[in-house]
Amino acid sequence: MPFPELDRSLRDMTSPSNNTRLRSGRRASWTGLALALATSACCVTAHAQEDPADPPVQAASGARAVPKPEIVEIALKGAATFGGDVNMVTQVFKPAGLGPFPVLLFSHGRAGSAVERSKLIRPIPPDQVRFWLGKGYVVVAPIRVGYGSTGGPDAEANGARFDTEGRCVGRPDFRGVADAAGKAVVATLGWLRSQPWADTHRVILEGQSVGGFATVAAAAHKPDGVLGFINFAGGTGGNPERSPGRGCDPDQLTDLYTEFGKTTSIPNVWIYAENDQYWGADAPRAWHAGFARGGSKTTFVQAPPVGDGDGHGLSRHAPRLWAGYLNDFLDSMGK
Repeated sequence: MPFPELDRSLRDMTSPSNNTRLRSGRRASWTGLALALATSACCVTAHAQEDPADPPVQAASGARAVPKPEIVEIALKGAATFGGDVNMVTQVFKPAGLGPFPVLLFSHGRAGSAVERSKLIRPIPPDQVRFWLGKGYVVVAPIRVGYGSTGGPDAEANGARFDTEGRCVGRPDFRGVADAAGKAVVATLGWLRSQPWADTHRVILEGQSVGGFATVAAAAHKPDGVLGFINFAGGTGGNPERSPGRGCDPDQLTDLYTEFGKTTSIPNVWIYAENDQYWGADAPRAWHAGFARGGSKTTFVQAPPVGDGDGHGLSRHAPRLWAGYLNDFLDSMGK
């Protein structure tokens, strides 16, 4: 397997009864987690960023209100600075009824500074929640370690740096990012297995930016019950201020995506806007072409330019810009 540590996580999922508990109220006081955070040191990569931590939300006129999520904690073993566990604060949105329901597991993107990452409140855009609830899916959106109220060390720091001319300096560690972020997906899948409302034979993975990259990495390990995945703008190592339209070391990502493709067997769709300010139009095509050589049923969508210039954030824009692609994907799977 391409990532031994992530593969071990798949084989050694902890008992769900030991790695989750309900939170009461909006913010709870956790003695154990506070101790872990107090001893944690968060690394800051000042020269590379991915997504705004919690971009403004403009609800469409007449849009249904998003229900308040249930808040749970999912333990990620060994994720603290000195090897302890960190509880990932996770939002769960359920449709009406008792279930069991199919599940959409959403992985968020990454902001460039520790301050922005600490402010992450919504790990999934409201319109994405509305879309999936309307399809009868439970939506599960963990806040990964190093972000928001989960806290903990920044295990997803990739080391990408740009000089004043916008040139990539050194060789970033993108494999480490895939391993760290992918573990959150694996832990959440393990937790789902003990939830009576979850149909764990009908799970779809979806991710934005670094979350899309993590989604592709996790799917390469063929987790049980995952039927397909959606990659929105997946990648890492971008900085549109220093290097607009070109990430740091995109060829390394081509190699990694090619590696993931060799062990992926489920259907998938990759959705990138033509004016993605982090990756540009060409690199994502090369990444997908490498991945597609593995032979899975895969589709690449290059969406038209997003009008406000935020092509990278296509998944958090109005559904009319992306819902058709998701409907086509679900139809192709017979879902």
